[in-house]
Amino acid sequence: MHYRSIPLLLLAGLVVNPFAPVSAAEKFWAFQPPIDPAVPAVRDIAWTKTPLDRFVLAQLEAHGLKPAPPADKRMLIRRATFDLTGLPPTLREIDAFLTDESPDAFGRVVDRLLASPAYGERWGRHWLDVARYADSNGLDENVAHANAWRYRDYVIAAFNRDKPYDQFLLEQLAGDLLPSGSDSAMRRERLIATGFLSLGPKVLAEVDEKKMEMDIVDEQIDTVGRSLLGLTLGCARCHDHKFDPIATEDYYALAGIFKSTRTMDSFKKVARWHENDLADAAERARKTEYDKQIARQKEAIQKRIKDANAELKSRLKSEAPLPKKPETMYPEETKTELKRLRDELARLEKSPPVMPAAMGVAEGISADTSVHLRGSHLKLGKVVARRVPNVLAGSHPPTLDGKHSGRLQLAQWMVRREHPLTSRVMVNRLWRWHFGQGLVRTPDNFGKLGEPPTNPPLLDWLAHRFVDSGWSIKAMHRTIMLSATYQMSSTHDARAAERDPDNRLHWRANVRRLEAEAIRDALLAISGSLDRTMGGSLLDVKNRDYLFDHTSRDATRYDSPRRSVYLPVIRNHLYDVFQLFDSTDATVQNGDRPTTTVAPQALFMMNSDLVTRASERLATELLNAPKTDDAGRIRRLYAMAYGREATAEETAKVREFVRACEQELRSDEPDAGKRRAQSWACLCQIVVAANEFIYIR
Repeated sequence: MHYRSIPLLLLAGLVVNPFAPVSAAEKFWAFQPPIDPAVPAVRDIAWTKTPLDRFVLAQLEAHGLKPAPPADKRMLIRRATFDLTGLPPTLREIDAFLTDESPDAFGRVVDRLLASPAYGERWGRHWLDVARYADSNGLDENVAHANAWRYRDYVIAAFNRDKPYDQFLLEQLAGDLLPSGSDSAMRRERLIATGFLSLGPKVLAEVDEKKMEMDIVDEQIDTVGRSLLGLTLGCARCHDHKFDPIATEDYYALAGIFKSTRTMDSFKKVARWHENDLADAAERARKTEYDKQIARQKEAIQKRIKDANAELKSRLKSEAPLPKKPETMYPEETKTELKRLRDELARLEKSPPVMPAAMGVAEGISADTSVHLRGSHLKLGKVVARRVPNVLAGSHPPTLDGKHSGRLQLAQWMVRREHPLTSRVMVNRLWRWHFGQGLVRTPDNFGKLGEPPTNPPLLDWLAHRFVDSGWSIKAMHRTIMLSATYQMSSTHDARAAERDPDNRLHWRANVRRLEAEAIRDALLAISGSLDRTMGGSLLDVKNRDYLFDHTSRDATRYDSPRRSVYLPVIRNHLYDVFQLFDSTDATVQNGDRPTTTVAPQALFMMNSDLVTRASERLATELLNAPKTDDAGRIRRLYAMAYGREATAEETAKVREFVRACEQELRSDEPDAGKRRAQSWACLCQIVVAANEFIYIR
């Protein structure tokens, strides 16, 4: 049979689809439980520091390659500090590491960085990309998610506390269903965690309410699939997945779970997402007392009006009804009293007690869902019982009872030890942000259209270590960073580059550009401007209010010296610095930011107010440093910006530049002190505008 005839015969139903997921699906690597491989033997055992290294070295030796030399201590502490905190190391931290000659000196650096509150801010930001976090809805009605910050702070705190990843996942999918007993703080935290399911963009003005509901369910399925399982489950909404063994019935089995979950309070235009009440007993008591005050004030107004009407009727001595506006005939003292009562009511209504709430979900009406033919809610097929996808179900699939949505059982199934994807996907995300590329280079897609792992045994070995550690993310950081593989330099090797130009075998460290947030935070940090206050909201718009309307008005401000993770993320109108350096606007889930190189990035470093202000403050700090000459200032500048010492040639060139700059300014600026300050500010801007400032090696 000629291959061109197959599609027509398929349409006629005369042959079986050759791409149907039968035995091939069962053999695909991503759907097999991770094995715990034996650590391979290697020839150069002296190079290895940990078992992880032997997996890497075995591949290198098989291809006739050698690993790069180790990174020097200055390079290593800069790399590690940015990796774990998103900030440059301080001069004191660099000096302490350089003088520590003990064998576990770098291990102590890693432990110190993992214990820093900045660690949660850094790695929380990576997770917020995965969770498509934003402070606005985007799409048609770009209204404020003014309570979304609670989820962001929950994520940061979870990373800092090293919350076990299985618990972290359970809380985000089903925190409202986990027992919290009398622990009100735990209850609040778990309700906030379910914001993971609610944060996505929604077409709030969709006139077809059923379509809106299914679009929201689809967004949740797609997010859960990509972020937690590394699968594009959303592709099966309209038809069986073209490449992965996910059938349309699998999709609608999951859709039943999320449709049985309450994400929205109303689908009527403009629709309202659900928010979980976080008020404690004292806060509820204040609200109750406030409501009573309002009721008493309204009652007092009505009673005074009733009494005034009776007095007016008596005064008129008539059986005729009162005029339409009897208040115009009240005595002045009565009008004055009513005005006082109404002003007091208005004052009370303007300052109600704010009841804490958080975007999140709750249980809805539990029901199975029909297959939507070609994805249309107007054409329904067979009803599919709620369950997990067949290809992943294993020999003991979870049982979903008919009384609940099934979210808790879904989450518990995901964190089973033998689950083929959950642990692999997360350790791959950690590897990606330490090395610039994941072992699977498509971290959101472990399916057939994704890339296969470059080192499958290593991926499985890491997945097993992750689960064995109690799903500890910090333990996985240590496993990775204490390896010789992580501590390699980025030294180029022409022979290795010819054989492995993409460095898939990890023969050296990748040179990586900092992300947008780390660039901004590093500028603030070295200039002494960074405000390390944690948590809370910088959004100055009320919940559900419009913050970016169709006239392109956006009053959001980004001039806070706080860390970038706390700046508002406005869908459809992302902060221009974030846009320029490839941040995500959270329209879709994204666990793998690109790194572009475009001219406006260089122009930003040369012309932006942010860089100019940071350079001026840095220059002031250098010039005010006590007992320091210009040579010392140059050493300090290079150490702060690059983590290394300036060479003799650089020092000479810098001194000549400052001298020439001061001379050039002499005609415009008579004050020698100001000329000197301007010259050093110019020097500082040149230093931070260089590639070395925004790249780590």
